Amino acid sequence: MTDPATLPYRANVGAALFNRAGKVLIARRADLKRIATHPWQLPQGGIDGDEDPRHAVLRELHEEIGTDAATIIGEIPVWLDYDFPPEIMARSGSKHRGQRQRWFALRFTGTDTMIRLDTHAHPEFDAWRWADLGQIADLAVPFKRPTYQRVARDFAPFAKPDGAE
Repeated sequence: MTDPATLPYRANVGAALFNRAGKVLIARRADLKRIATHPWQLPQGGIDGDEDPRHAVLRELHEEIGTDAATIIGEIPVWLDYDFPPEIMARSGSKHRGQRQRWFALRFTGTDTMIRLDTHAHPEFDAWRWADLGQIADLAVPFKRPTYQRVARDFAPFAKPDGAE
């Protein structure tokens, strides 16, 4: 078996999508709902080749939640890494040790009816809801919690209703 420490990270983007009330969209992973006690996550996905991360985050939103009705309002200016746990690496046969992510805060410019989890042949999510930004780390799988804590801290200024000071 390959030593995970020798494997590369997969380039990835993450989206903290805020509605007008300052809540953030979280979605339940369809493949984790039966085996994980914390199957919720923020939309995220891979960067294709030399794709610009700002383009990738909008593309991933469209692929995962059926809409790209959003405007980028913030970004964490450094890449954040997390490693996959050994059991996930063994089950998936991953060629990556984890994810290296660029995180964006986005303001949702559409309506809730525009969020569609059924637009992809193999939907990643089976449910979604709006949540308080401060809850996201507690709802996620443990290996993503440090990243989500950083996202919550850095994007806290966006977690307020439109027009609030």
